[in-house]
Amino acid sequence: MARYKVMHDRGAREYTVVLDSGESVVEVLLEFARAHELPSASFTATGGFSGCTLAFYDVREKRYLDIPVHEQCEALSVTGSIGRSEGGDWTVHIHAVVGLRDGSTRGGHLRHAVVRPTLEVVVSESARPLSRRLDPETGLHLLDLGADDQVVEHDPLRHGLAPPTGHR
Repeated sequence: MARYKVMHDRGAREYTVVLDSGESVVEVLLEFARAHELPSASFTATGGFSGCTLAFYDVREKRYLDIPVHEQCEALSVTGSIGRSEGGDWTVHIHAVVGLRDGSTRGGHLRHAVVRPTLEVVVSESARPLSRRLDPETGLHLLDLGADDQVVEHDPLRHGLAPPTGHR
């Protein structure tokens, strides 16, 4: 069973969640979000998997193409977000890069992973809720920031959010 510790509780909480060998990453994170009623959160993780299914989203086909990994792998980079679906249930959106024994890597959307030997997840709760809505153009459930709260930056270079193109 996954264990967790509250790292700080100043408004939004931060948790360290430790998953044990044999646990399903997606299922445990969904259970954690429900149990703690997270309005929304982001997370990072490191550890290992006995195997996983990554996926690449084909925009033209509007479907995920599975990338199965049938061997022990290192979770080199795992990042994601927790939010709510249009129906109100929690969702997790995870991307991962895994390292294989020969030093090669695989990456993509993490559909399923079984932990081995451990996975250490740092979950940072957001004070405000986020939800996902179906985008008909892409076929994906994308974050909906809500029209009343959005901040639109017309000059992304102002904050270094995009590399300079030489065009202004």
